[in-house]
Parts: sequence; structure tokens; C-alpha cells
Amino acid sequence: MPGGFVGVDIFFVISGYLISSIILADMAASRFSIMAFYERRIRRIFPALFAMLFLFSAFALVYFLPLELVGYSKSLFAATASWSNFYFWRHSGYFDSPKSNPLLHTWSLAVEEQFYIFFPAFLLLIHKLFPSKLRSAIITLSVLSLISSVAFVSLNRDTAFYMPFTRAWELLLGTILSLKMLPVVRSPWLRNIASAMGAAMIAYTVFSFNSSTLFPGFAALVPCLGTVLIIWAGESGGSLIGSLLSLRTVAFIGLISYSLYLYHWPVIILHKMGVLFPGGDLQHAFPAWISAAWCSRIIEVVISLILAVFSWRFIERPFRNGPLCLDSRPLLIAAGGVVLVFLTFSATVILATGFKGRFSPMSEQLASYLGHEREDRAMRAGSCFITTTNRFESFNTGLCLHRDEAAANYLLLGDSHSAMLWAALSSSFPSANLMQASASGCAPILHPSGTPDCKKMMTYIYGQYLLAHPVEGLLLEKSWGENDMKGLAETVVWVKKHGVKLIILGPITEYDAPLPRLEAYSVEWNQPQLVSQHWLNAPRHIDDQLQNLAKSWQVSYVSLYSAICKSDLCAEYADSERRVPLMFDDNHLTTAGATFVVQRLANQGKLWLGEDEPDKRAQVHKPSYSARFLADLTNTSGQRALVLR
Repeated sequence: MPGGFVGVDIFFVISGYLISSIILADMAASRFSIMAFYERRIRRIFPALFAMLFLFSAFALVYFLPLELVGYSKSLFAATASWSNFYFWRHSGYFDSPKSNPLLHTWSLAVEEQFYIFFPAFLLLIHKLFPSKLRSAIITLSVLSLISSVAFVSLNRDTAFYMPFTRAWELLLGTILSLKMLPVVRSPWLRNIASAMGAAMIAYTVFSFNSSTLFPGFAALVPCLGTVLIIWAGESGGSLIGSLLSLRTVAFIGLISYSLYLYHWPVIILHKMGVLFPGGDLQHAFPAWISAAWCSRIIEVVISLILAVFSWRFIERPFRNGPLCLDSRPLLIAAGGVVLVFLTFSATVILATGFKGRFSPMSEQLASYLGHEREDRAMRAGSCFITTTNRFESFNTGLCLHRDEAAANYLLLGDSHSAMLWAALSSSFPSANLMQASASGCAPILHPSGTPDCKKMMTYIYGQYLLAHPVEGLLLEKSWGENDMKGLAETVVWVKKHGVKLIILGPITEYDAPLPRLEAYSVEWNQPQLVSQHWLNAPRHIDDQLQNLAKSWQVSYVSLYSAICKSDLCAEYADSERRVPLMFDDNHLTTAGATFVVQRLANQGKLWLGEDEPDKRAQVHKPSYSARFLADLTNTSGQRALVLR
């Protein structure tokens, strides 16, 4: 679900309620022991966590490329030390894309453990010294934590997301419930209304929140207060929501929820890396109306459930109250020993720079193209391409929208897919002046539904710039989807009304895992069919749809897809001799890949900027880094053909 990340916030409230109830009850009976509390936490958290870390560390050792294994080992070190929220705060924003670390989800476990290191001691101190001030102290801490969350979410979103002091108020909401500060709900009608409102609030956030939501801050109040309402109503008696949550199937999901949380994210990430299963092949096992993305999600859920049930049955239960339920001293020694093993393993991998000998030089060369960092300069990230790490105010109009009165001025507008084409279009058509306005995940339409920066960008371009600065052509490019068609149609009407020549650039091929990784695995394991097994079919349908729509709208359409694929044969390399991948991830062209596509379209007479004469196609400018282009096509039988452009 788009707002599925609020599940952690719901969990924090439940955890705060449950753990605080236990601590307060023990304190009231004068039997509370901090060491006994920590022992229970170790018994509850560590066995399943260590099993998950062991399993996926084995996967990483086999499948991760050297640099990735180093990054994984650093996160493993942090997760083992319950410090991963600080690690990811420094290295990876939660909503950044792409996400590639299987242990990203351990940030929430770290926040919880950090909270429970200090919270019991705080409760014990207040209970002994100022027993009458306990409630006011909890409320004060909650308010201060919420204020810090609201303040930091605007200043630094990652700080607000990962820090324990910006999350403490969510756990403390559960503590407030456990202190019985709210009146008892005696009326069945009120219980049903309260629990139904709580469920509705949670459902609203799950379906309407997304990565562009300013979160946590005030937005996190909605799922947290919804959780409070359900627990509050349930304390006093039954309700319809309570009955639904008490169904055996739902309760069983609750029993395995910790293990399910531990395993779901690594499964998703390993699939996105192309390690677990090829989404393209699995789609044939599902009805045609189920998209490739949903096929993958279903399989991910099934695998996660299987692993979670196994973990709950054979690890969680035996360590809590079964044959592996160790006494305090052996438990602490065993936990300390496992921690030492993981820390030693992590340090060894880091010092050995990921054991480079596991992969051949050719595979490592291919894998070196992974990630956007080496392409940021060509995409003009931070100035003409507004990413998730900067704001519209960083958009350099003097550079990005510089006009050349002696040349034909074109404006390239869209998301990251437009940014990946700018360098190739500019170098291939030197007689044209190509301006650029790109924003991450932003549809180049009149009324986009993206981030505030996306909306500012499109409001400026359509509401101000194009009205005052005529262009020879407006090029729209995006990772197009079905939900873009209505807005695109509205934009076509506006463009025609204002006399702007429009050129729609279509989608490119996509894979269910990064192409350089698939190519590295294909070379390493001598499996020429591997890349084509991960090819996704959706872009081809979008390309066909856009071609038909553009024809009906009577606007120019350029099919990038047709420059890459012919039938089921798709280019995988921009330069096969030098093994330069066409893409640096699963759906973005490398600079060489973009140049390959643009020059192929130009030489086919399907794309031209600047000079109008068709015979100018033979004079397409060839940058020095792409003197020769070969498309390496892989068909379904695994045969390879080198096709000279």
C-alpha cells in the first residue's frame, strides 16, 4: 500500500502500551527488575533477528557484488549493535529511491531498543522520587517529542524519521493509555464508534499517504491516534472492530507479525536485485489481468509468510517457552557470542573490501555501472534536475532555461527520464539549444499529483515561462503510466491552445532488477537468457497506447521503445565491445545508452531537432565517448546477435 510505512507507527503505539503496562504492573507490585526486563527483551527480539541476519548474510555473501557486500556489512554491524537508525540516517533516506539494503527495516527495531534502554530507568526514577508526577512527566515528554518531530520534518525529513527523540511520542501514547488517563468507554455504541473511527483513520493513511507525504510530524498523528482509539475502546469491552481483529486468521497474523516484519523487506529487496526470481517468467503463472508488479508482490508476500511461519514456529516459540528457553546466564552468553560473530564478520568483509575475488573482472566492470551517482553530472542533478535531496528553489533558471537567439530553442520537460536524455539530445543535435526542466517523479503535465517541488516546477513552466518565452518545440518525457493519460490529454489541449509545438517521447524498456546486475550475473554464471527473463512487458503496452493517443491528438510522438526493441529482441548494451550497459538501473539509460537510442532514432529519421532537412541525418554529431555503437540483442532461445547500428 502507498502508505504502508505507517505500520511502524501503529506498532510503536502498541509496543508502548504493552511494555508500559508490564513495567507499571511490576513496579506497583514492587517486583520490577531492569535486568529481568532486558532479559525478556533479548529473549523476544534477538533469536528471530539473528536467524534472519544469518540467512540473508549467507545470501549476500554469494550474490552481492563487492561494494554492495561492504555496504551490507556496515548495515549488519549497525543492526547487530541496535544502531541502524543512525546508520541509515547518515547513508540512506527512507523515502529515497532506489532502496537496495535488505536491512533498512531494522531502523525501527533500533529506535525501539534505544527507547527501552532509557525508558524503564526513567519510569523507575519518577516512580520512586516523584510518584504523583508520573502522568504529567509522561505527557510533557510526549509533547516535547511531538514538537521535535513536527519541527524536524520540515527542516530535515530524515532526522524526523529516524531519530528516537522524534519517535518517542508514538511509544509514549501507548504509555498514556496504560496509565488509564482516558475515561472508560462504557457504552457499546461509543466503543463501536471509537474503534470504527480508529480503523478508518488507519485505513485513510494506508491508502492516501505516500512517499511525498510530509512524514512523520503531524501526519503521524492520524494512524497513531487511530490505534489509540481502537485500544481504548477494546479495553472497556467488545466492538465490531474488536471482533474482526479477534478472528483466528487475523490473530495468527498477529502472532507471526514480528517474524513477518523481519523477513518481508529482505525478500522484497532481494527480488528487486534479481536474486530470488524473475518477475517476467512468473507472470505467466497468473491471469493476464494481473500486472507484472502485482505478480511480484503476491509472490513476495507468499515467500515472506512462509519464512515468518517457520521463524515463529521453530525459532521464536522454542526460545521463549520451549526447549531452547535458556536461563539468564546462558542466554546472555549466547546472545553476546552471536553478536561478536556478526560484528567480526562485518569487520572482516569491510577490511577485505567485499572479497573481490568472488566475481570476475568483467562482472565487476558491468556492476560498476550500478547506481545514478556516475550519471548525476550528465543529468545535471541539483540544478536542472530537481531530485529528492533538493528543492525547486535550487532550479537554476539562468543555466537550465538559457535561450540562444541564434538557434532553435527546445524545452525538455519531465521526470528523471527526461534528465537522462538531456546530454544525449544536446550532443547529438548541436544546431539546437536544448533547455531542461526535470523533477524526480514529476509528470510534465498541467496539474501533476507529485511532490510540492514538482507542482512548483510545472506551475512555473506552464503558468509563466512558456507564456513569455516561445519555443521551437516542447519535449515531454516521463516513465509513463496509465494514470498519466488523463493529465496528458489535458496538457495537449493547453499546448495546442497556446500554439506550442509538442513532441511526446515514449517509454523505454524496463526490467524487474537493475540491468548491470543482471548482465554481471549473466556473464558470471554463463546464462545468456538471464537478462531477457527479467524483462517487463508493461512499457510495450504503454508505448502502443501513447502512439495511438498521439495520433488521435495529432501531435508528434517518438517511440524510444522501438529504438531499443524489435519484437521480443531488446538491446542490452550501448557498446557491446566495451561492455557498456544500456541502463544504470532497471529503467534509466546510461549516458552512452541514451546517446545510442537518440542517434538510432535520428538516423532512422524519427527524431530531429534544429535543422529541418532530412539529409542532415547523416551528420548527427557523435560524441568521442561513443564512436561505435553495437546493440547486443538477446532472443528467447539465448542466441546472441551483434547488430551494427
